[in-house]
Amino acid sequence: MEKSKITAESIINSALAINDEMKGSDFPLHVFPAQFQRIARESAEGLGFPLDFIAGSMMFASAVAIGGTHCIQVKEGWHEYPLFYLALVGKAGTNKSHPMSFAMSPIFKFDSECYRTFRQHYKEYQQLMTLTKKERDEQGVSEYPEPPQQKRFVVSDITPEALTFIHEQNKRGLCLYADELKSWVNNFNRYSKGSEEEFWLSNFSGKPITIDRRNVENSIRMDRTLISVIGSIQLMQLKDLSKGDRSYNGFLDRILFLVPRKLQKEYWSEKDTSPELKRQWSATLTELMNLEFTVNEFGDPHPTVLKFSAEARRRMYEWQRHNTDLCNAEFDERIGGIYSKLEIYVNRFALVLQLIRWAYRDGCKSGIDIESVEGAIAITEYFRASVNKVIDYIYGCDS
Repeated sequence: MEKSKITAESIINSALAINDEMKGSDFPLHVFPAQFQRIARESAEGLGFPLDFIAGSMMFASAVAIGGTHCIQVKEGWHEYPLFYLALVGKAGTNKSHPMSFAMSPIFKFDSECYRTFRQHYKEYQQLMTLTKKERDEQGVSEYPEPPQQKRFVVSDITPEALTFIHEQNKRGLCLYADELKSWVNNFNRYSKGSEEEFWLSNFSGKPITIDRRNVENSIRMDRTLISVIGSIQLMQLKDLSKGDRSYNGFLDRILFLVPRKLQKEYWSEKDTSPELKRQWSATLTELMNLEFTVNEFGDPHPTVLKFSAEARRRMYEWQRHNTDLCNAEFDERIGGIYSKLEIYVNRFALVLQLIRWAYRDGCKSGIDIESVEGAIAITEYFRASVNKVIDYIYGCDS
């Protein structure tokens, strides 16, 4: 592979990466555009976030904003979408919730505005439904006006059935926001044993789902689901994620763990985060939320497909061979399963990174280039190291 060129920007990025590492962060923030890096570093410093938490949460929020507008073609017939299951791991009091809320705040604002609009439209709909047929005709209104639908990105505590009905109205994609990830896992068997866990296993791969009801008109089928999950979890609660069959059925394999090297509680910073920083981050996510979302004649998503450049494809295949060797050499099947899922995530990272770079005018959105693949590989290797820490804790802390 051709060696990276030495430029002023690469020297600065290397210096910043060393500085991040000295402060206890191994997250490869340097692979993102300079403005993205600055927002992450300044917000981490001003609000006392671990840098891993805010950088990873910003990447996650970007994926949610992109949704089903774009996908990446790994091979003919194999497409990946920006779907992540992300867990922020820390001790109690290590400021896990605030980085998520900062990163997602522009999306929360969008949802709030959509809710207000929905309430107004629903009030108008209710008023129309009280009119007689003659009165509706006089106003030029359809005899059976369609009820308004609430557009949104985020849901919280919800059953798979209700989630599917909301997703059917928001086919671009959704995010399950669980401030405490343990609550998400604890709810899996509240109604029927194993069904909710199976739902999330299938959702990760975008498999079709059908919800049948006695009233056929209310039955729902989605050919592809796109629901990301983010939440925080305390170090002592990690074992809950591996209970039952989750160590072997692929559930644990699907989770990305943000684990800062320094997990201690930070002092309050005397430096405040500027309103301008928040505006800049809002502008970034707005740019991604404004990506065109097209549907086919049946109302199903019709994403723009991004393909690898020749150089990017060669590099991705080179990394896959390396990852395959690691899988084959791994005696523990749990670790091998996790490494296999990284081959899915590395492509999703490349897609999201490419579109983040486009939002900052640092790249195009017509294909996946070598810079995005190299960045995706660096991000993937960070999560490889993080999940190994988690596995060591879950299965080794009693030994």
